[in-house]
Amino acid sequence: MSLIYYKQITFACLLFLFAIGVTAQNPTRQRIVSTHTVHGTVLDDIQEPLTGATIVVKDDMKSATIADVNGKFTLTNIDPNATLIVSFVGFDSQEVPVKGKGSVQVTLQSTSNVLETIVVTGYESIDKHLFTGSVSTIKAADAMTDGVADISRSLQGKAAGVQVQNVSGTFGASPKLRVRGASSIYGNQKPLWVVDGIALEDVVDVSPDDLSSGNPETLISSAIAGLNADDIESFQILKDAAATSLYGARAMNGVVVITTKKGKRGSLQVNYTGEFTTRLKPSYSNYNIMNSQEQMMVYKEMEAKGWLNYSDVSRGSSGGVYKQMYDLISQWDADKGQFGLPNTPEAKAKFLQQYETINTNWFDVLFKNSLQQNHSINVAGGTEHSRFYGSLSYFGDDGWSIGDKVQRYTGNTSASFDVNKYVAVSLLSNSSVRIQKAPGTNSRVVNSVEGTYTRNFDINPFSYALNTSRVQRPYDNEGNLEYYTRNYAPFNIISELDNHTLDIKMIDTKLQGELEVKPVKGLSMKAIGSFRYVLSSREQKINENSNQAMAYRANDDSYVNDHNPFLYDNPANLNLPAVVVLPYGGFYNRDDNNLLSFNERAMATYDIDLSKHKVNILLGQELKYTDRS
Repeated sequence: MSLIYYKQITFACLLFLFAIGVTAQNPTRQRIVSTHTVHGTVLDDIQEPLTGATIVVKDDMKSATIADVNGKFTLTNIDPNATLIVSFVGFDSQEVPVKGKGSVQVTLQSTSNVLETIVVTGYESIDKHLFTGSVSTIKAADAMTDGVADISRSLQGKAAGVQVQNVSGTFGASPKLRVRGASSIYGNQKPLWVVDGIALEDVVDVSPDDLSSGNPETLISSAIAGLNADDIESFQILKDAAATSLYGARAMNGVVVITTKKGKRGSLQVNYTGEFTTRLKPSYSNYNIMNSQEQMMVYKEMEAKGWLNYSDVSRGSSGGVYKQMYDLISQWDADKGQFGLPNTPEAKAKFLQQYETINTNWFDVLFKNSLQQNHSINVAGGTEHSRFYGSLSYFGDDGWSIGDKVQRYTGNTSASFDVNKYVAVSLLSNSSVRIQKAPGTNSRVVNSVEGTYTRNFDINPFSYALNTSRVQRPYDNEGNLEYYTRNYAPFNIISELDNHTLDIKMIDTKLQGELEVKPVKGLSMKAIGSFRYVLSSREQKINENSNQAMAYRANDDSYVNDHNPFLYDNPANLNLPAVVVLPYGGFYNRDDNNLLSFNERAMATYDIDLSKHKVNILLGQELKYTDRS
């Protein structure tokens, strides 16, 4: 009985072991011959298809595909229990278990969505909950403003306490940007710009008060005018003493930290952005300005009260239609044997009548509906151990006024390499070239006694259109340019914009290298080195036929000789008549402003997690050299 029992037990055990062997071999056989197919769709966080998203089977890199133009994909001959890794540049990768399903839908979240939890100070990236200072985070997509190429202007209204005041519509002029209002009794409220951890210095040191001066150097006053807005990932604005503790007194007015885009793991991605913007010319309907008939009524009333009398107007350094009329009255025409205009009430009234209804629209004369275009193309991609990003952009504006034109070219590259799990190396470069033409301008003169400003030979088109009488006209009855008088010399704004120009050329190049070592958990040691060189030139060309050149030659009679400030008085003998120092030709002024900057930084951060407490230790040193010439 017991023998039969043991035989049965032995047989049952052998049968059980055989069954285990079959079961162990069966899954292998199933994986080899598996014909499971899965279809899927990849969407972004706003439910738009992600064309070109990469789908890879985990632990089987040979099974991979790319989403089509509709975000759809198909994988065949995979394990029904496989896990898919879905990735796309600019989005967080996601692992999706198949679990035998025939179709899946994957929604990837934009990487920028997690920026709110990280504060980038330029020295380190720290959890926002652990950062004790005041900071505002702005995603690049939220800051982008159509038609605005200068990224500093796009911050207006995007963060609390940040005020942007545009003081010039000309490209390259830095706006007045204040973080948390005025912080200095001297009016210096410029924030510090930090790009990829490196503080950028302005080529010329222009105070916020001088930004609105209209001086030529203000057109190269923006440190970030050469940065392509499409290359920016995010802005971090540091507002309080925490910024000062990192950057010192330079940060007393706030810090704007810009992080540029970097490559991410995934297939090669090519993106193009094109933008066309039309800028309409200004209109007098937006301003409370008298028309020509109203202005002529004021002139006649002034004449009746003795303000526009012959002796004062005809000898004035500048004048309009009344001076032109008085000059004709005193001008003898030898060919006709008479004066240019009879000195009678009827003749003067007829002369003024043609200007009374002219109602010149100086905005139509000096401005145009301009087309502004901005093109950017970037390439990004990477593998598990290396990532790269590169971009090229072009910005072109034919000019809002007849004296403006600007072109800007930028190039940006970034490459990151993981040498091993402890060491990472990054290389970055940014270059820009700007070619610009603007109306010629001279620096303003400050009268510190009276607290006033004056500018000789000002031909700013917008200022001219607002402040010039609409009684005057650009062309005479024959279609020729009509000249009035300014600085005892003939003046026509159209001629002046052709003969007095400012040409700007600027090249800005920055190279940067980073080395990061993480020997143990929580410890990160980083070394950063950068080199920046800026070469800029401003050429002011004042031709022979410009008003400024002719003013230096205006010496028609003894009265002009005594009153023209642009003639030379010999200090050794002030009794002698003033002399002309520019009998012919014009002026050529060139200003070169160069910047050479080196920056080296070494620092170490150590994060310690003590369960209920977290400790962050930052040690570092920085060397900075800046030379302006």
